Amino acid sequence: MSKHAVAAGDIAGLIERLTQLKQKARARTGKDFPVVVIQEAGLDGFWIHRVLHGEGIESHVVDPASILVSRRRRRAKTDKIDGETLVRTLLAYKRGEPRVCALVKALTPEEEDRRRLCRERKVLTAERVQHVNRIKGLLFAQGIFDYEPLKRNRRTRLDELRTGDGRCLSPQLKAQVVRELDRLELVLTQLRAVETERDALLEQASQAAAAPAAMLMQLKGIGPEFAAILWSEGLFRSFDNRRQVAAYAGLAPTPWQSGSVAHEQGVSKAGNPRLRTTMIELAWLWLRHQSTSALSLWFHQRLKRNGGRWRKTTIVALARKLLIALWKYTSAGIVIEGAVMKAA
Repeated sequence: MSKHAVAAGDIAGLIERLTQLKQKARARTGKDFPVVVIQEAGLDGFWIHRVLHGEGIESHVVDPASILVSRRRRRAKTDKIDGETLVRTLLAYKRGEPRVCALVKALTPEEEDRRRLCRERKVLTAERVQHVNRIKGLLFAQGIFDYEPLKRNRRTRLDELRTGDGRCLSPQLKAQVVRELDRLELVLTQLRAVETERDALLEQASQAAAAPAAMLMQLKGIGPEFAAILWSEGLFRSFDNRRQVAAYAGLAPTPWQSGSVAHEQGVSKAGNPRLRTTMIELAWLWLRHQSTSALSLWFHQRLKRNGGRWRKTTIVALARKLLIALWKYTSAGIVIEGAVMKAA
């Protein structure tokens, strides 16, 4: 295998190198051969894949964790070895060998951009929690336990606070808390802006015919945030069967069988972690808001049969069933049995 190095981001150099290889093959054989490219899914995203497709080059993006490697000993790993492994994997895939690797379906720029709002909101929410905890920690060390930074009177209350030994806040401590409040208020402003953009996106999507986000919003217990995450992270894709849906969310079962030994290892956790976390949270809310649905009744019957044990294990099974039911509902219009719709 010949090896060539191209500087990062030099797409013109990459296209030129591929053109030279194609001309070299034509000079040797007198025939034109198509160029087929394989690359690992990583921090570069899909922009290289889109450029290659724009140049008429067949490009494949592969999940690196799906490529088979030897487990006999501590293996060596270099860029050279990884490149040769990718080429062998591509050859096996083009020969038609099944399950030799898992190819990643590249998102369109619109699909990739649409899911940024929910991801940014999650980051901002975590940052809000950090600022609130830092402010409470600073005041807790002075014997102040009843200060709430998220209330509107957070600044006026600073002058009223007294430490555990009856003192006013020291100047440097008060200045530090004020700066933390500045950062907290900036995060709150950005959170409101993101939520406004999210609601506008959902409103725009609900005007389209058979929009999944609008259909999800009709179910009791599913609000704008859950609908946006389910739509942008998973249900916008097309799946062939329920197994693909569960596998994409990492909720597919992973059996272990060797001879007479057979047991279940739990869910694979190999899919989209944001979708999986959201579905488990939604499963708990589904029991509260959709208590008469067939899925909720199944959960309680299963729990009763187990004597009240394995509650967390059963909720994961409910999350998998609920995701499949929501996929059928948004893709084929099959209403979940016993589900309650929101009042118009």
